[in-house]
Amino acid sequence: MTENIFTLLTQEVRGALTGLVPDLPAEALARVQVEPPRDATHGDMATNAALVAAKPARMPPQKLAAALSERLLALPMVTEATPAGPGFVNLRLREDFLRAQVPAVLRAGEAYGQSQAGGGLRVNVEYVSANPTGPMHVGHCRGAVVGDALANLMAKAGFAVTKEYYVNDAGNQVAALGWAAYWRYLRAVTLDADEWNAEATERRFGVTLQYRGDYLVAVGEALAERYGASLVAQQIAPGMLGAEETVSAFAPALERGWLVRTAWLDTCRETAVAMMMSEIREDLALLGVTQDVFLSERALVEAGAVEGAVRLMQDKGLIYEGVLEPPKGKTPDDWEPRPQTLFRATDFGDDVDRPLRKSDGSNTYFANDIACHADKIGRGHELLIDVWGADHGGYVSRMQAAVRAVSDGKVPLEIVLCQIVHVMKAGEPVRMSKRAGTYVTLRDLIEEVGRDAVRFTMLTRKSDAQMEFDLDKVVEQSRDNPVFYVQYAHARCRSVLRQAGDPAVADLVAAPLDALTDAAEMALIRRIAAWPRTVDSAALAREPHRIAFYLQDLAADFHVLWNRGRDDSTLRFIRAEEPDATRARLALVAATATVIRSGLGVMGVTPVEEMR
Repeated sequence: MTENIFTLLTQEVRGALTGLVPDLPAEALARVQVEPPRDATHGDMATNAALVAAKPARMPPQKLAAALSERLLALPMVTEATPAGPGFVNLRLREDFLRAQVPAVLRAGEAYGQSQAGGGLRVNVEYVSANPTGPMHVGHCRGAVVGDALANLMAKAGFAVTKEYYVNDAGNQVAALGWAAYWRYLRAVTLDADEWNAEATERRFGVTLQYRGDYLVAVGEALAERYGASLVAQQIAPGMLGAEETVSAFAPALERGWLVRTAWLDTCRETAVAMMMSEIREDLALLGVTQDVFLSERALVEAGAVEGAVRLMQDKGLIYEGVLEPPKGKTPDDWEPRPQTLFRATDFGDDVDRPLRKSDGSNTYFANDIACHADKIGRGHELLIDVWGADHGGYVSRMQAAVRAVSDGKVPLEIVLCQIVHVMKAGEPVRMSKRAGTYVTLRDLIEEVGRDAVRFTMLTRKSDAQMEFDLDKVVEQSRDNPVFYVQYAHARCRSVLRQAGDPAVADLVAAPLDALTDAAEMALIRRIAAWPRTVDSAALAREPHRIAFYLQDLAADFHVLWNRGRDDSTLRFIRAEEPDATRARLALVAATATVIRSGLGVMGVTPVEEMR
């Protein structure tokens, strides 16, 4: 754990406040904050202590702020403490205290900013969880980056994080994938694309081929190579099959005179899911995403986890048989005007009760999802975070209600929603992938602009805001491109240090820093010192985009100082005639590079040594 001057000052302020108000309630003390003032001319920090303590102290906030200012002025790191507004206190810190953060950064290295704010709380962050029915697309990409960066961020802030992918390998969509794979197999093994065109296949078997992208060609070829002609559909006359064989056949195809065994479809589905998940893992690896757990929905169902979750809720008296009222407006997919097994979701904050089983006795998707989250709780996770696409926003309240129910309110579920991404090039939308046919794949995007540009850009907007991913802008070498701007700052830092012979960290830690007095130098130091607080606040708010914003501000402060040195030779980083000042500035440059690397590490972006 490294020093966080905001945490240190918060402790000092709380100590001074309890000296003035000894019986201050713990709840009021906990709301005391120290943060940068909105207007930097007011000082280095501001505290709301007098505002939150005024009522329990039975004192006007302005009077309490004045008394608190006197106490804070006695602190060794404070040069000014001034009451302001309705009860704030503005603080200005000693410059030598601020400068001391430079060697603190160098001693800590990229671990600077790590904290115990999370207290080791066991957190499960589930993200991506794309259906294994095709290649990952740009929509999946944003959730993957946001989820991965959030998990990294929370780990840096002291949470014990598990990264998870929930494999949706059960249900109708995966059954449709099995049919699409079977169609591709028939084309591959018979070498007759005309005989087994999509329309003829649908007509013969009474199915709809939902997935027709070329990405399944490889699946069909793999099935043909492994199974030969043993899975090929057979034309049959009525009465040719015995009763047992009829049961094992796909009924709609059989009615049309074709034998397609359900076991064949299972084989095609399993092969397709395995190959799609292998490709998804490869795509995630290209994006720099590796997850700790891949939880299979089908495995949960087959292990009886869904039935176990339903029994658990039944034992709690949270399930009943009933008929839902017809919904107002758009009819949801899970509404049936018949008796169903219903979860008392309204007891846990949802607006209606929710079906767990349909009238035919089959489980709903919601029941499977409850089992998934119950499994996470059973593995000891104390906080669950799911990263979803914004189109799942209507599912939030029911899932949170279910988690409250199965955990007896002990385990929170938080949902981070990611809005759609529009890919643009030359001012026009990019809509198609040659391979997927209908969308831009994640691999297309990475191959076009590179992993680092993809990851950084996806974090330049809050996740619930729509964004345009401009393929031209993200490779543009200008200050308007945040990816370039931050990477350029790091490359400039490294260029300076190489020019100085890459001095040892120990030498820079011991450098006298009195020469760092220019306003631009002090602004950069203040920004560096804010990094630990940025990590904590972004982690607690679950907002990894704050890291991208911080790095852009840090890069801007460094570029300002760089340009000041070009205009004023006395501010140049390396001056042979001033060895002490040179060491001080090199220490500042090295600290800047260290914090940029620390921030890029959270974002999963590789810092560059030089720009090409």
